[in-house]
Amino acid sequence: MEMQQVRYFLSVARTLNFTRAAEDCNVTQPALTRAIKQLEDELGGELIRREGRLSHLTDLGNRMLPLLQQCFDAALAAKSVAAKVKKGEVPTLTLAVSRSLDLAYLMRALREMHRSFAGFQLKLRRGTGAQIAAMLKNGEVELAIGGPMGESWERLETWPMFSEAFDLVVGVDHPLAMRNDLDLNVELIRDQRFLVQAGTDIAEFETERLCAAGITLDNAHEVDSDRDLEALVIAEFGVAIMPASAMNAVRIRHLSCSGLDLRRTVAIYSVAGRARSREASALLTLVRSADWSSRLTADTAEHV
Repeated sequence: MEMQQVRYFLSVARTLNFTRAAEDCNVTQPALTRAIKQLEDELGGELIRREGRLSHLTDLGNRMLPLLQQCFDAALAAKSVAAKVKKGEVPTLTLAVSRSLDLAYLMRALREMHRSFAGFQLKLRRGTGAQIAAMLKNGEVELAIGGPMGESWERLETWPMFSEAFDLVVGVDHPLAMRNDLDLNVELIRDQRFLVQAGTDIAEFETERLCAAGITLDNAHEVDSDRDLEALVIAEFGVAIMPASAMNAVRIRHLSCSGLDLRRTVAIYSVAGRARSREASALLTLVRSADWSSRLTADTAEHV
C-alpha cells in the first residue's frame, strides 16, 4: 500500500467525483483510477462504486475510510516531525539509564526539561554499564546515567551524583523482614536462595566480596524484567541484592547488611570533545546542580 494510493482514495471519498479528485491531486484521471484499483486489489474488494457521474463508497470503502484517514494523517505527522528534526526545530534528548536505576529519581529533572522545551522529545534507552558505554561511544545517546561503566575510557567524562549501598531486598512477609535487626548478620543470609536480574552487571554486585562472605549466586533464580523480579521477591521465591535506589514498591522491604560492604557511585556520563545539544547541556546542568543527598529521600517518598 502506497500513501499516494491512500491520498487519491481519500480525495474521491471527499468529493465523490473522480474528475474533481484528480484535479485536487494534480494527477490525470486515468492515473488516479489505476491507483485506486491497485488499492482495491490489495484490500480485496471494491472501495468506490461509479454510477455515471455519481460515485459512492461501498460498505468496504466506508469501513476503510477512517482507518486509511488515520494512516494518512500519521504519515503526514511523521514527515513533518522528520523535517523539523532535520532542521533542528524539535528539541530532542537521547539518554541511556542503567537498568538498576529507578527512573523516579530523575523525574524532577525530566519534568523540568518537559516544561522548558516546547515539543520536547525524549529517547530513553536502558542497558548494563557495558551497553550504555557502547551507546555513548557510537553516538547513539548523548548522556548516560548509572553506576560504574565497567571500563576505563579516556574520553569518558564523569560527574558523580550520589553513592549508595546495595541492600538485601525481600517481600514484606519474608521472615527476614520480620526481624528487628537494623543491620542483618551475614550468617543469616548465607543459606538464602537469591534472585538475580539477567542482564544486570554482576560486576556491580562485586561477586568477589560475596564469595568472601560465603555467598554464591550460582543457583540463583534468573529473570529478565524488573516487574518479574519484583513479583518473585514479593512471592518469597528468594532474596535479591539491589541498590538502595532500586525497587522500592510498597510490598518490598530493603534490609541493611553492612557485612557485605557493597556500594556503588551513580554518575552522569558524557563524551569529552563531542558537541552537546542544548537539551543535553540543560539536563547535565540540572543533574549536576541538584542536592542529591536530600532529593533521594524526597523522591523515594514520592515514588512509594
